[in-house]
Amino acid sequence: MSGSRTFTMIKPDAVLNGHMGAIIQDITNAGFKIIAMKYTRLSADRAGEFYAVHKERPFYADLVSYMSSGNIVAAVLEKENAVLAFRELIGATDPQKAAEGTIRKKYAASISANAIHGSDSDENAVIEAGFFFSQLEMFV
Repeated sequence: MSGSRTFTMIKPDAVLNGHMGAIIQDITNAGFKIIAMKYTRLSADRAGEFYAVHKERPFYADLVSYMSSGNIVAAVLEKENAVLAFRELIGATDPQKAAEGTIRKKYAASISANAIHGSDSDENAVIEAGFFFSQLEMFV
């Protein structure tokens, strides 16, 4: 059974380019309920912790630098089959390949500056949400 919660992060490029409000509106228009939300900035150390799973990948240093380059919005969302539904809403990682109407098609500049993160599994949604929010904040 798929979970009803997922995690997302509006990335520095989308915040800097003024897309934060429009992206939040797209999320709520798609039927997601915002359970917790935080406007913050990751230090390089915290970005490195969040993306530790990619530490051995060649893009890791650039990813950490990018994710610590500006403000982000972290959020826990709720909807039936949340992870899959949100992945469909945000679209392919490469905005050139993303379907029309998806968040990445509308707001992403490139593969690396792709506007938004969405958890890829129910398990990762719990882990990623826990990185930013306490259990109390997520499940009140």
